[in-house]
Amino acid sequence: MSNSYFRNLPDFEYVNRSVDGKNISDYTTVKNLFKRAKIRPDIFENVVFFNKYHIKGDDRPDNIANELYNDPTLDWVILLSNNILNVYSEWPMSQSVFETYLLEKYLDIRLIEDTHHYESIEVKDPDGKILFPEGLEVDEDQSITYFDRGTESYNTITEMVTEVTNHQYEEKLNNKKREIFVIKSKYLNIILDDLEEMMEYKKGSTQFVSGTLKRADNIRLFE
Repeated sequence: MSNSYFRNLPDFEYVNRSVDGKNISDYTTVKNLFKRAKIRPDIFENVVFFNKYHIKGDDRPDNIANELYNDPTLDWVILLSNNILNVYSEWPMSQSVFETYLLEKYLDIRLIEDTHHYESIEVKDPDGKILFPEGLEVDEDQSITYFDRGTESYNTITEMVTEVTNHQYEEKLNNKKREIFVIKSKYLNIILDDLEEMMEYKKGSTQFVSGTLKRADNIRLFE
């Protein structure tokens, strides 16, 4: 995520235990990474707020944010809209990274083109009725027998299987990640306002200092 997201994180002071600490009351200020933003359920679960989007080529979240919102620093909005926590494993790989991934996983280019599994091809009877759907993982020798009312006989179909190689299987998984949802521009301000409210500390804790700062208890002061 871009620095714009982390700038919104509130601060947290913890007791300085490093060698440069001169007093037991010294504190170090850091960003509170445990404060995580999220899109509230009434928006996240409502498709009205989103558009479908297909990630093209090697596009990154910041490229898409710039295209949709004219601001590449809103890449975190793209990620939150799809509940993506790890961009390295949940975002589609670029072509070069994908090819490297295949070689590292399968070790040999010949194994990349080996059979991963077999899938069914859609089978219909003479009347157009679907007897077997496509895309199901099946055995190599999968077949189906049906009764043909026109000829009043049973027919067996054996050519209903297609091979899926390791390369095709991995490519399908990677391409599936290209189908995402993006928040519509007109609702963007709601997300930004929610982020600001989520990141604000509320009174009621002994660690509360301000809306943007908490201070850890210093147990050494009580020893």
